[in-house]
Amino acid sequence: MPYEWIRTDPTGIHPAELHLWPYRSLPRKGFVIFIAATALMLAMPLFAVLGTMIFWGLLPFLAAAVWGVWHALSRSYRAGETTEVLRLWPDRIEVTRRAPDGAEKRWKANPYWVQVTLYPSGGPVPSYLTLKGEGREVELGAFLSEEERKGLADEVRAALAAAR
Repeated sequence: MPYEWIRTDPTGIHPAELHLWPYRSLPRKGFVIFIAATALMLAMPLFAVLGTMIFWGLLPFLAAAVWGVWHALSRSYRAGETTEVLRLWPDRIEVTRRAPDGAEKRWKANPYWVQVTLYPSGGPVPSYLTLKGEGREVELGAFLSEEERKGLADEVRAALAAAR
């Protein structure tokens, strides 16, 4: 699961924390191996025409293909640096979302009045999970799968009930 509950002091002095992050199916080491294998496979046809004018005609296109794959995967990794942290005290709930560029957005409310809503349809994604309180509704776990958001909704409801 790309989220983890970190439970601390049950007296309420320290918050219960939920950390969420996007799932990565390709680790950094796999990224390097994939780019190297792609470059090697695309270089194979170049060996047959080494020393001819055809070599210079093919080289820019094959180099552009490797660069395109590298660039697309790098952008995907940057987008995957998004994190969300939910902190829950008996008298306060706080959600902090950190974007890949380092920008942070915060939302705070009293957990007694917070509503956890799971919209089965009609949202930007199936099983759209939101928290509503203090006159605002914020999305939680936008990067999670539908099943993960459903499970997370139950866990957040249970944590809110325990905090109340």
